Amino acid sequence: EMFKSLSEQTEQAMAPYFKFNQLVTKNAEELTELQLAAVRAYSDLGISQLKAINEVKDLQSFTSFSSMQQQALTEFSQQLIQDSKKIAAAAQSFKADVDELVSESAKQATTTV
Repeated sequence: EMFKSLSEQTEQAMAPYFKFNQLVTKNAEELTELQLAAVRAYSDLGISQLKAINEVKDLQSFTSFSSMQQQALTEFSQQLIQDSKKIAAAAQSFKADVDELVSESAKQATTTV
């Protein structure tokens, strides 16, 4: 009975650490997925630009390529904004989860004292 009680107390004491570790892991996974998606999007944009410049053969195709650069720059800027918003949202979510965990842990600590 004493070992069971000690085990339960240890489990309760360590629960916040386990929950925090789960939050960190979830956040790392989410940020990794965001970064991989961003790398993919930027790579695709870069490859499309390389392919487009390979099509430049004369003044007319150069003019066409040059006009497409504004669109490519706009797409790149929009992608950066979207990625920044996603990262900010992930950070806010992580902060909210950690705040909630701290609040719960503080409540538990005051009730057990």
